[in-house]
Amino acid sequence: MIYSLNGTLIYSDHQFAVIECGGVGFKFLASTKTLSSLPQKGKQAFVYTYMNVKEDAVDLFGFADTNELELFKLITSVNGVGPKIGIAILSDFTVDQLSLAIASGDAKTLTKASGVGLKIAQRIVLELKDKLASGITVQSENGSVTAADIADGSSPKDAIAALVQFGYSHSEAAATVSKCDLSKSTEDIIKQALRLLSTKF
Repeated sequence: MIYSLNGTLIYSDHQFAVIECGGVGFKFLASTKTLSSLPQKGKQAFVYTYMNVKEDAVDLFGFADTNELELFKLITSVNGVGPKIGIAILSDFTVDQLSLAIASGDAKTLTKASGVGLKIAQRIVLELKDKLASGITVQSENGSVTAADIADGSSPKDAIAALVQFGYSHSEAAATVSKCDLSKSTEDIIKQALRLLSTKF
């Protein structure tokens, strides 16, 4: 098993890259986030990797950090979700956005990723919601909160529901609420969230 690559970047495009280590070029598929984080060609590059072995092929996937790698492993553990779909999902969502969407049960948002239909999205949410709700930590302006705070807390949950009624997507509402002071009342959290959302425009 190849755990990581550390060498010279000799090729990169919008789907894969090649890092030369000890005279051998290793091709790996990666999310747009990881590919955009790579240095210029000829520079030293490092990625964590995951090797997928099939009867007719051996594919290597690269990741900018361990959070992306671990989330990729979780996603591809879901029945019917292969590595290429996992990479497509990670290309359309940050780790925090994806974690919060799953933990808060927002399957519809996941369908925005290429190749992800509603049935697959619902399966991902069903199988991973509890795992993510107990383990994912999101950095907010008021310290660290877990996805459980977003998914299960009464005030945050009510605030998210209110924002969705205002026309925001479930994942956008959840991500914004995570940046608020969750010890406040539902009304105060909504006010904070609306202020944050208004600064985006």
